[in-house]
Amino acid sequence: MFRRLLVVFPLSMLLASGADVDAKTALANASKALGADGLKSLEFSGSGYDFVLGQNVNPNAAWPRFNDKTFTRWLSFDPWATRLQRIRTQAENPPRGGGQQPIIGDQNQVQVVAAGTPAAATLADELMMTLPQAFTRIASAAPDVTAKTESKGGKKYTVVSFTAINKAKTSGWINEQNQVERVETKIDNNVYGDIPYEVTFSDYKTIGGIQFPSHIVQKQGGYPVLDWTVSEVKVNVAANLAPPAAPAAAVAQVASEKLSDGVYLITGGYAALAVDMKDHILIIEGGQNDQRSLAVMAEAKRLIPGKAIKEIVNTHSHVDHAGGLRAYVAEGATIITHALNKPYYQKIWSTPHTLVPDVLAKNPKKPSFKTVQDKMVLTDGDHVVELHHMKDFGHHDGMLLVYLPKEKVLVEADGFNPPATVLTQTPATISPYTQSLVANIERLKLDVQRIIPIHLPADNRKVGMAELLKAIGRS
Repeated sequence: MFRRLLVVFPLSMLLASGADVDAKTALANASKALGADGLKSLEFSGSGYDFVLGQNVNPNAAWPRFNDKTFTRWLSFDPWATRLQRIRTQAENPPRGGGQQPIIGDQNQVQVVAAGTPAAATLADELMMTLPQAFTRIASAAPDVTAKTESKGGKKYTVVSFTAINKAKTSGWINEQNQVERVETKIDNNVYGDIPYEVTFSDYKTIGGIQFPSHIVQKQGGYPVLDWTVSEVKVNVAANLAPPAAPAAAVAQVASEKLSDGVYLITGGYAALAVDMKDHILIIEGGQNDQRSLAVMAEAKRLIPGKAIKEIVNTHSHVDHAGGLRAYVAEGATIITHALNKPYYQKIWSTPHTLVPDVLAKNPKKPSFKTVQDKMVLTDGDHVVELHHMKDFGHHDGMLLVYLPKEKVLVEADGFNPPATVLTQTPATISPYTQSLVANIERLKLDVQRIIPIHLPADNRKVGMAELLKAIGRS
């Protein structure tokens, strides 16, 4: 008996410390247990929540939450294709943060990725984080798949690892019942870099004749982006992959408008301003991404030749308004933002960008900051740019208003996002963000003749105070 213990004891220690096991066998057992063998398509539905990445009300808050009253997700395994339809409603009242809040009534969303389209080329990376059956299929086909045993929380797992399409290491935890409980990987984000992406599959039940998790939770950047409860599963059903009708998107061309001597509005994407200061160029807003920032910088240098871009004003830290800031850091420009945002940028910009290296990753520089508390005035003795902290603004706690007193121009982000055509009637539901914008203008006693929303209206019209006041029922 003593000899037998000597044999068993080292084996148990080996299992606990992560012994290599056969990955193909582990995945085959999981695929069989989950009913994935021979699966051609699958549809599952239920209700829950979704959360919008990078749209938190302040840098220390979770992503804002929305109700998914109903959802139906269909996917094809060969070839990869998917369709999602859901009805969303406002979950947080009063609204806090971005993500196109507030949603008025029911919002019907339909998203389709058909086989053979450009988006389908990387669809597997998403689907392996959506369904355990998709994970087993994708991992089994990976040429570098490996497996080892691991004990976690008093349970034993087979941990299967491989390299995903985006070149990130991906690992899945398969329990002793051959169920995939967890998958972890990394994805690229132009603001956050190589961010963690994880999903947990729990409360497995036999639904639709197969084992399926009745609870699916995805997290990106440490916070939930999806929390679904599944109530129905259908196997090998067809789906309508016709995308929802939508007008063809026009390719926006960079263009500029002279607002006054040395002050230019740059369009063709999120609005930006270029100001000809005495010894440098000041840019207002570095939104979207590297491509947009590089285009804005090129246009600013064309309009104001012979000067370097040394300062960039950032309205707030939401990803669509900070997505181009790293390009300005690489340019050597100082970031001017509210004090709340500085430590946040310092933290997230220290994250590596290895999956999709951006301009700053290729040309590393330490960011330089100027921070605003309540007010800052930028002037060269001729041009004057006032920066004001917006008070009681639910969209973002560190939001800046930009006012040019000589031009009587106000630059604002997400307080008033004008509709495609001139607003002639007050909306049935008034946005609290728009009410807050008007309250801040009045509190600061700003004489505004023209408003430049960072989210320009589709017709690029000139927006004035009359239209803003119409939006809150004060015309």
